[in-house]
Amino acid sequence: MSPCLKKDIVPAEPGLAPVGRQQYRDAMARLGAAVNVVTTDGPGGRHGFTASAVCSVTDDPPTLLVCLNRGSSASAIVHANGVLCVNTLAAGQQELSDRFGGRVPPAERFQAGKWQPGVTGAPVLLGALASFDCRIARFVEVGTHDVLFCEVVGLGDEGAREGLMYFLRDYHALRGPSSD
Repeated sequence: MSPCLKKDIVPAEPGLAPVGRQQYRDAMARLGAAVNVVTTDGPGGRHGFTASAVCSVTDDPPTLLVCLNRGSSASAIVHANGVLCVNTLAAGQQELSDRFGGRVPPAERFQAGKWQPGVTGAPVLLGALASFDCRIARFVEVGTHDVLFCEVVGLGDEGAREGLMYFLRDYHALRGPSSD
């Protein structure tokens, strides 16, 4: 059986050189991704951060995964609240991405955009391409990050037709099919 088919993590073969951090980051810049603002609110407080490491896991039950750096200012707050909302940004919302990406103090991030509480209480961005209101079902520690498995309990769709992508360290609008 191939080591890749095993359920346990298999260490690298002896003699294989590890991939360098910068080399890996440069390659990942070529992997385009949707831009998301992940928000939370609850007993731990209100917080939000920008994330591109978000993807679907399954539709039964509807589940997303979100990668969260354990060293970030959001980590303890997200874990304390146990809920989050993944707000997928529409074209033209780059300023929100930058704002939640750390260029603005956490207390000032929600001063831009229009927000309403979702089913879980996590802030939902009005005008987002889509919003996934979630409860964190479980998480796994991997390197510097926690991989959060988030069960979707509410959805928002404002009808935006253009998404915001991050590719080669820059923002790009992604146009959907016309509604004509």
